[in-house]
Amino acid sequence: MPSVHQKKKRIPVHGVLLLDKARDISSNDALVAVKRLLNAEKAGHTGTLDPFATGLLPLCFGEATKFAQDLLDADKTYEALLHLGVTTTSADSEGEVLERQPVDIQREQIEALLPQFTGEQTQIPPMYSALKRDGKPLYEYARAGITLEREARAITIHALSILDYQSPFLRLHVSCSKGTYIRTLGEDIGRALGCGAHLSELRRIAVANLQVSDAITHAALCEEAENNRQQHLKPVDALITNCPKIILNEQLATRFMHGQRLALGKEGVALPVEQGRVRVYGAGAQLLGTGQIKEFAVLAPERLVNLFPSL
Repeated sequence: MPSVHQKKKRIPVHGVLLLDKARDISSNDALVAVKRLLNAEKAGHTGTLDPFATGLLPLCFGEATKFAQDLLDADKTYEALLHLGVTTTSADSEGEVLERQPVDIQREQIEALLPQFTGEQTQIPPMYSALKRDGKPLYEYARAGITLEREARAITIHALSILDYQSPFLRLHVSCSKGTYIRTLGEDIGRALGCGAHLSELRRIAVANLQVSDAITHAALCEEAENNRQQHLKPVDALITNCPKIILNEQLATRFMHGQRLALGKEGVALPVEQGRVRVYGAGAQLLGTGQIKEFAVLAPERLVNLFPSL
């Protein structure tokens, strides 16, 4: 006799949901919760946010997971609140206080200092991070009181400005490359100011051209009727809109979806770029996937989507 509590069958769901992640929940737990709400078969996120951080967490479903790497490599934008004068073990508000110092710093001093933290530079990842050593994340070593040597990484701070300063709290706007640790940036700024600092709040407001203003919270999604929740999904190509677009006729689209390289120059197809990555569409604006335009105007398939099996 079948159980009354049979597991609900998952369904194919394709697209991108922009989640405004709440504080004190991990990115993976947030993903699992939304996947359950959408009853989706396959899902993944595009890079983690620390549990204490809030803001934009793009979630990929179905065929959109094939393009998650694009956002892992994308630039990010944050609003960060630094608490000057207090340093902690983890460089954020989750750690234990190490030292307190008086703060006698004017806004002009901070404005004069910030340019040295912009541009290309190196940054040592913090011990309280998810980077792995011998299969174990660094934060597990840190919690055990073990400090390991870490190699400095190349990062870029594209823009850094003051949003508000009410001593000892400094709110900053940060636009940066992938791999940038805002906790470490805040700690370094505090050290340069001579008073120390830790990250009190962190909110991600943009990933590439995706904005948190277009995101929905888990609570709001819960309030939606089950059959209305998928309306919040953006299309599968939402993660690759920065790539130039090319449209193929029906014959070329079929060959492309069969993995064939296409000599587009001979076919008379106009190319958006001489070489490089493009997003590829068929008739009716159907996304076929991504490809690379090589020498001699050859289009090589890269990642194909499986939304249109008739092609």
